Amino acid sequence: MELERDLEFEQQLRPASLLEFVGQAKVVEQLKLVIGAAKLQSRSADHILLAGPPGLGKTTLAMIVAHESNRALRLSSGPAIQSAGDLAAILSALEPGDVLFIDEIHRLGRAAEEMLYLAMEDFRVDVMVGKGPGATSIPLELAPFTLVGATTRSGMLPNPLRDRFGFTAFLEFYEPAELAQVIARSAKRLGVEISDDATSELAGRSRGTPRIANRLLRRVRDFGAVHGHEVLDRTTVVEAMSLFGIDTAGLDRVDRQILELLATKFSTRPVGLSTLAVAIGEEQDTIEAVIEPYLIRSGFIARTPRGREITQAGREHLAL
Repeated sequence: MELERDLEFEQQLRPASLLEFVGQAKVVEQLKLVIGAAKLQSRSADHILLAGPPGLGKTTLAMIVAHESNRALRLSSGPAIQSAGDLAAILSALEPGDVLFIDEIHRLGRAAEEMLYLAMEDFRVDVMVGKGPGATSIPLELAPFTLVGATTRSGMLPNPLRDRFGFTAFLEFYEPAELAQVIARSAKRLGVEISDDATSELAGRSRGTPRIANRLLRRVRDFGAVHGHEVLDRTTVVEAMSLFGIDTAGLDRVDRQILELLATKFSTRPVGLSTLAVAIGEEQDTIEAVIEPYLIRSGFIARTPRGREITQAGREHLAL
């Protein structure tokens, strides 16, 4: 039930067009060109790869591509497509011009990945019928479609797959001013009154990520409702963030635990990813893809050939 509410909340705040989309200005202009050219030439848009850390708007941009192209959107994910049969079933159900969005495309099964090469290039797949010496390959023609792939680990994509995308966009972390726009827009849609200084305070704690900004806004909204604050001001934000353990740089308990381990237990020595994962009880993939990018970008830790090290800025932040 909580997951359904979260999805409904996120869907309510998603922009519906490139004009409404805040941030990623260069990517937005590039997408306008790709979509506009396809419309002028009456064809499906080129395949699009969206790469970047979680929460920056990859799924939202895929939805916008379908909306701006006046096409239907089909959703799937890499972990759900492990066999060639899984992919063939999805591709054969597409209508001409449909937009197929595959999230975490780097996690496709190997057999499905190899089938996708031919589908992206020639809009056909070869389906194997039977087994052993009597197996027969039957070519299946596909309707022209646009594939939008999203990945948080672009380095894990094989070159043959990456090369088949006509356009690749790399999404960057947001600046505080851009996040302030996101928060103000979301607050308006939610019917929440929030002051400018509260918006700025919240933006500074959102780790450069719109998804986190909207989630923190929801927590502050709940805090204000429970404590009878009709207008969310900076004091309300500070009190709410203190309750949920989010500091001024947007670091939570796990982030600070990593910094403290690097600064004290390991005495500022380089630490391997596997050792760090065991020490804090998190998966290596979670640290590398979700937690670490922001800490590195903020200058709190450094990734070296010998392992992870806390920086002077990280030690100073702990002292604060």
